[in-house]
Amino acid sequence: MPEITSPPWETIREFVEAKDATGLDNFLDNLSPGDIARAFSRLDEEERNAVLHLLEPEDAADLLEEMADTQGADIIEDLPVHAAASIIEEMESDHRADILGKLDEEDAEAILNQMDPEEAKDARELLRYDSETAGGIMVTEYFVYPDSATVAEVQEDLRRKSETHPDTGVQYVYVESARHALLGVLRLRDLFFTPPTANIKSVMVANPIFVFTSTTLDELDDIFERYPFWGLPVVDESGILLGVVRQTDVADAWSEQQGRTLLRFGGIAFGEEFRNMPLIERSSKRLSWLFINMGLSTLAASVILGHQETVNRLFVLVFFMPIICNMSGCSGNQAVAVSIRELTLGLIKPEDFWHVWIKELQVGLINGVLLGLSLGLMSWLFWNETATLGMLVGTAFALNTLIAVSLGGLIPLLLRKFKVDPALGAPPILTTLTDMCGFTLVLGFARLAIETGII
Repeated sequence: MPEITSPPWETIREFVEAKDATGLDNFLDNLSPGDIARAFSRLDEEERNAVLHLLEPEDAADLLEEMADTQGADIIEDLPVHAAASIIEEMESDHRADILGKLDEEDAEAILNQMDPEEAKDARELLRYDSETAGGIMVTEYFVYPDSATVAEVQEDLRRKSETHPDTGVQYVYVESARHALLGVLRLRDLFFTPPTANIKSVMVANPIFVFTSTTLDELDDIFERYPFWGLPVVDESGILLGVVRQTDVADAWSEQQGRTLLRFGGIAFGEEFRNMPLIERSSKRLSWLFINMGLSTLAASVILGHQETVNRLFVLVFFMPIICNMSGCSGNQAVAVSIRELTLGLIKPEDFWHVWIKELQVGLINGVLLGLSLGLMSWLFWNETATLGMLVGTAFALNTLIAVSLGGLIPLLLRKFKVDPALGAPPILTTLTDMCGFTLVLGFARLAIETGII
């Protein structure tokens, strides 16, 4: 028996070496999802494959469902097609579609061709929907009955299905018409306090709240905040019941979306990254955007070359320029974050240009003046016997802060209008523009002061 005090990944390795499938399964059952994901990130490809081969497909599916979709897809991708198909078949419909959606189209199709035809058909249907809509998040495992059914018939069917599907979490059953249109929702507790001979139509909640397959993740999050249901039925444009979207799945999808946004904001432009991914793949994900940033930074720095004589005459400006540009960039990024957040929540739209600009000008004016006065005072106290340099530096700082928050607030709106991801495009554009404006203001004011003899 492996030492419990060992790190989880070491314990997993020992179970695999001992070919102890039962012990491995029990050990993994007692790990949290976070510990499982962390442990698998420390195993190499061969070790991960050995773990999945040792487990039954159902247990392997449960294991992968605890991980992020990208991590699960990377593991599935390394398996033989038949082994991958047997595991995918055991997953819940939404997880199955999420994993397949992360794979290359060729790999996903190869796995689908090895799956049960009905399961493969269901997966292909779900893959048609955007992953950040109700159609892409919904599960197709739910219980639905015709409006002609009696309470006794539903009770008997649920008992029978509980024996074959013990892990299916059921909170509601759904009632549909002869043409499969959603009519109502039946709460389980109502089934047990209603005479068995009663028709389910008489006790169902008619005209329930539902969502369409095209309902976005943001809209779903808002609906579940207002109506804390376990799940909501998903219908097509004709009202036909297609699936159920669960509150927990929406929360998970929302967390993943925010994680991807954070990565893009940090310059991981193309997809997610984990440190157990191949080195070349990780390097390329970062380099693609770093090269673009290098070009933009070179453009901003070229402003300094145009004012070389001014820098030579007033070399102390070299100290202030990075402070002004960096602090202005921070102010601008605060505005970017607020705009992206409000766009995500639907609080603003790209056409709210003037509203956003006025709000940011108000903040920028206050913060710019206070920051400019602080830096100007520091300049006057430590570098100049007169207030001229302080006034020059402080004014440039105040104006650049005003420009930065304006740009930070408006760039995400413009990018969204042209269907570009604001989290990906806003930071480098903002940094380049605030740097160029900062250098231009500081050096321009200094050059004017030198030419007029003020300094």
